[in-house]
Amino acid sequence: MFILKRQDVEIKNVPHPSKDQQIPILSYQGQTFRLLSVFTAAQEEEARSLWRDLTDNKGKACVLLEEPDRFSIWGKVRLDQFEEESPGGEVPANEAFIQACLLLLQVLYIDVEDLLGAKQANLFEKDVADAFREWRFPMADSDKAVKTLLTVDPLAMTQVPPWQEHHLQRLLGEAYRIGKEYFGNASFVQRSMEALEDMTASDRQMVLRWLQESPSGKLWL
Repeated sequence: MFILKRQDVEIKNVPHPSKDQQIPILSYQGQTFRLLSVFTAAQEEEARSLWRDLTDNKGKACVLLEEPDRFSIWGKVRLDQFEEESPGGEVPANEAFIQACLLLLQVLYIDVEDLLGAKQANLFEKDVADAFREWRFPMADSDKAVKTLLTVDPLAMTQVPPWQEHHLQRLLGEAYRIGKEYFGNASFVQRSMEALEDMTASDRQMVLRWLQESPSGKLWL
C-alpha cells in the first residue's frame, strides 16, 4: 500500500474499548491504521520484506512508516471495528499468531500420541477441550471442534478461529503447563517450535518477535 514518512501522518492514542490502555492509531488521508510490528533502523530490509509480503502476497492494506530510528508496519482498521468485529469488542489477533499457536499445540498433541500412546492422547484432547471451554475460546466449544483444531492444517484453513490476544496468551500458557504434566519436563518445546518452519520466513520472524515480547510466549523460547 503506502510507504510514508512521519511528517505525512498523524499518530494519536485512542482509548481501548475494553481495557484500561491507549492504542496508537495512525491517520493518513482519512484512513486509520493500527500498529502491527516495529523494527529498529538496522532491520530496514526485514521490515520492507514483511510489508511487501503482507501487501503483495496477502492482500493486506498496510502502511510502512519510515522514521529516522525505526520502521513500523500498520494495518488498516476502522475505529469502530474494535466494537464490530467480535462480541467482546476486540479485534482478532494476527492470523499468523493464531496459526503459530495451533501448530505448537498440534505438534505437542502428536508427540503425546507417538511417545505416550493413544490413551494419553485421548486424555490430552480432554485437557485441551477443558481449557478451551474454561476460557471460552470461539469455535472450540465441542469435542468435535477441538479434534478439528488439533488435526487440521492451520496454514491451509480458509478462516482461522477469531481468537484474540488474551486467548493466545492463555493457550500458550495452558499448552506449556499441560505438556510439562505429560512429559515431566519441557523437552517438548523444541520439537513443537520446529513446526514453525512450515510458515513463511516473514511470518515466522514476526511470530518469533511476538513470542519474545509476550509473557506466555517466552515459555516456548
